[in-house]
Amino acid sequence: QVQLQESGGGLVQPGGSLRLSCAASGSIFSINVMVWYRQVPGKERELVAHITSDGSTNYADFVKGRFTISRDNAKNTVYLEMNSLKPEDSAVYYCHANLRTHYQIFNGMDYWGKGTLVTVSL
Repeated sequence: QVQLQESGGGLVQPGGSLRLSCAASGSIFSINVMVWYRQVPGKERELVAHITSDGSTNYADFVKGRFTISRDNAKNTVYLEMNSLKPEDSAVYYCHANLRTHYQIFNGMDYWGKGTLVTVSL
């Protein structure tokens, strides 16, 4: 069984910074892509940033220049460094990974974390 566990959310003032982490655990053979999404109640989940196994990254326009995604392959962990936070960044941030397990080494499967809440407010 594979689990994704996010951490690092919390309350921060506008202009502040937070660093989110997402650790994947279980019978993992390899991780293809790791992605951060976010969701505000009543709205659709939106992609924030993703990073591939070779380190290629992509960002949503609304976080470019402010957020940085990175990963530690040895730890099966992805990070999201968030700077210059705005109130509109408040959301539940979810980690997603497409990965192969030791039981399914030929097919990637999708896994989700339970989310971590980020609140940007005075």
